[in-house]
Amino acid sequence: MSENEGSSKPAKRRAKRFLTPSQKYEIWLRLVRQEVTIAEAAASEQVDRSTIIRIRTVAKDGALAALAASKPGVGAKARDYELEQARAEVARLSEACKELAVRLTLVEGKGGWG
Repeated sequence: MSENEGSSKPAKRRAKRFLTPSQKYEIWLRLVRQEVTIAEAAASEQVDRSTIIRIRTVAKDGALAALAASKPGVGAKARDYELEQARAEVARLSEACKELAVRLTLVEGKGGWG
């Protein structure tokens, strides 16, 4: 028989410990530098070993994604769709004004100003 089989109380679980991003980064750095093992890091931070393994996995996946997204040279600027639409509208209205000016000139003739 185990301890909990004879009693009506459930086993106590350790309270969840949340690590800040900077703490996770420091843990990851120590693992990369091989200053600590997974078990030592878990013991020092008072978390489960699976938490340390997850930190290592997420850091690796994030680094690979960032490296895959980076391209040599200057990156293309993000498109400003509103600016493009406004410029297209200005070009359309400019052409319409030119056409109207030509029509007005043909109807009134060149001497219509004086």
